[in-house]
Amino acid sequence: MPAYSISFKPSVAKDLQSLPRTVVSRVMQRIESLASSPFAPGAIKLVSAERLHRVRVSDYRIIYEVDSEASLIQVHYIRHRREVYRGI
Repeated sequence: MPAYSISFKPSVAKDLQSLPRTVVSRVMQRIESLASSPFAPGAIKLVSAERLHRVRVSDYRIIYEVDSEASLIQVHYIRHRREVYRGI
């Protein structure tokens, strides 16, 4: 299985700045692991959106889109669990 490339929406930088420093490294490790297995156990497809998935890192959620044809993962949001689903 080919490795996926990862891209970030511009708003993700702001999301990362608002996270506690202890969580940022764990979030980045989890995002890097998505490159080899975007549909790994723990990745759940969102019902409200056709191509969006989420993974959990403690109280935070990473919302991402998988484009299998282009082998691309685009990270949309990294936010606290009580805020992430608003507006999706």
